[in-house]
Amino acid sequence: MSEDPEIQKIMKKKLAEILNQKNQPKIEPGIIDLNGSNFDHVVSAENPTLVDFWAEWCGPCKSMHPVFESISKKYPNVKFARVNVDQNQNISMKFGIQSIPTFIMFKSGQIVDKMMGAVGAPGIHMICKKHSQ
Repeated sequence: MSEDPEIQKIMKKKLAEILNQKNQPKIEPGIIDLNGSNFDHVVSAENPTLVDFWAEWCGPCKSMHPVFESISKKYPNVKFARVNVDQNQNISMKFGIQSIPTFIMFKSGQIVDKMMGAVGAPGIHMICKKHSQ
């Protein structure tokens, strides 16, 4: 029965699907959208969390999104998250966000680093490398 080519094909496909599901979190760690209900919990983790403060109407913010997403896959020790400043003005005010994009690195709930502007891949790499060791 297992020599049937159709069954072999189905088994290979199913195996590939199962393996893909197991590896999914590693391949796509994802960026957490933060708001008033989850912000403190996420940034209070011992591991570093890099938060991108952004807005829908901000051109430099939009240009940084693909860079931020791409680099998030390269630093498994760093959590990547973002805060839409228009939808979460209380969080923005709490941290004195006056220009966007602003990137703040948190460790155990404390600010350990901060960068403002469209810093590009070199800026994101630098802050992640500095705090992920």
